[in-house]
Amino acid sequence: MIFRKRIQLLVGVALATLCSLTASGQGYLKAQGTQLVDRAGKKIILRGMGLGGWMLQEGYMFRLSNLGQQYRIKAAINELIGPEKTEAFYTRWLNNHTRKIDIDSMAAWGFNSIRLPMHYNLYTLPTEQEPVTGQHTWLETGFALTDSLLNWCEANQVYLILDLHATPGGQGNDLAISDRDPSKPSLWQSEANQQKTIALWRKLAERYANHPWIGGYDIINEPNWGFEDPKDVRGTAEKKNIPLRKLMVEITQAIREVDKNHLIIIEGNGFGNNYEGILPTWDSNMALSFHKYGNFNNQESIQKFLTLRDTYKVPIWLGESGENSNTWFTDAIGLMERHDIGWCWWQEKKMGINNPLEIKVTPGYEQLLAYWSGKGAKPSAAEAERILNELLENLKLENNRFHPDVVDALFRQVQSSQTRPFATHQLRKNTVIKAVDFDLGRQRSAYFDTDSASYHYTPGVNTVATGVASTATTVWILNGKETDTTSVIAKRANGCSIRFRPKKRVRINCLFGWLHPVEHFQ
Repeated sequence: MIFRKRIQLLVGVALATLCSLTASGQGYLKAQGTQLVDRAGKKIILRGMGLGGWMLQEGYMFRLSNLGQQYRIKAAINELIGPEKTEAFYTRWLNNHTRKIDIDSMAAWGFNSIRLPMHYNLYTLPTEQEPVTGQHTWLETGFALTDSLLNWCEANQVYLILDLHATPGGQGNDLAISDRDPSKPSLWQSEANQQKTIALWRKLAERYANHPWIGGYDIINEPNWGFEDPKDVRGTAEKKNIPLRKLMVEITQAIREVDKNHLIIIEGNGFGNNYEGILPTWDSNMALSFHKYGNFNNQESIQKFLTLRDTYKVPIWLGESGENSNTWFTDAIGLMERHDIGWCWWQEKKMGINNPLEIKVTPGYEQLLAYWSGKGAKPSAAEAERILNELLENLKLENNRFHPDVVDALFRQVQSSQTRPFATHQLRKNTVIKAVDFDLGRQRSAYFDTDSASYHYTPGVNTVATGVASTATTVWILNGKETDTTSVIAKRANGCSIRFRPKKRVRINCLFGWLHPVEHFQ
């Protein structure tokens, strides 16, 4: 019954979204001038979601920033339960994290595209493990997972964009995003790694050449490397980008040998945003991707990409963004859509509340975190296995916490300033009211917050919450009837207080009100 109600809630949010937004497309996605279009030449605005954490675990997603890369996370698990059970854990991880129900839900919420962050090692062996130097062993695991995902996307008429998130050797100095082992040659330090990357893209293109619901090939995620100056570890100051352009051209040539249908998406250095020396484009069906995190949502923040679009007559796409507040989400997407720019959010689920789905953190998992951070005792193998099995079950959508406010911020609030009740409350004796149950809606409409977003990648800008004042129009129910005469005061143990005047005002005083998980007041 509880699960049925959760699904009804998901569908309810979805129907509201689909009233104003359609998620359909026909035929291969193509670049036509500065726009992406379908087979009929109709403009397509991609509204996408990335599947971070499925094929590639990044430590921060699971409160494991101290470990970072997936290979280190895997080693930590192996140390607790042994190699055989670790392999079984990762097989179940791939089976549980993303399933048809995830794609069905995202399509219902309003997404018309999915970005798949791929780890190369699910498709082919690392170069150092190849039995014959220079040859490529293909692994069915990654291809089978991609086939299933494509089938789910096609059933929902949702484009699937393939994104090589972890290249052979790793494409940058931000180690976790590509599961890079710095003791081994990177993508840029190894010709063998580059040839394997080219071969992998040719293999993928050959397999999916005739599948129109493949939206495109995002060929290298977030390169971040100083080719001219090794001290420029992020590649943001690079002026020529010669090795990056050369490799992307060679990948494109390999793809076009077997697939002339699909859009090719390129990313600049400096996490996708430094296109110095890379343009003009070298293919007629190509788009530029840029990534946007922690900066202001004004035209100045995207002007250089608008200029590239107009100068080179090529579509641009916000291929990755998110990890902020609902207010920031709404503002960023509004900015994109006013400029006819498609977008893809990061990510569907993780541990944390600023995604549509939240993976629960259990007391057992807290025990693992304490051990891995050097603050707790080592659990027994049996106890560790029990905790990890619990985590595997909590990966499933039906066991995630759904955050309708995030979905509402990504879609409805972009189009409308109207507010909607987050929940209906009945006021009785000793009623417990959750402070986060203010209305769904934009900042200054549903609530007011003195610190409503994070600008952590904007130099000189700090965000320190000093308090929250919120106004809402939630309808309150007293003895089965709407009322505007009863006020309720709730206090939390740490002094955060909230005053409710039904159908009038709600005032909250606490730190980071928009970021608090659901909490009971007393």
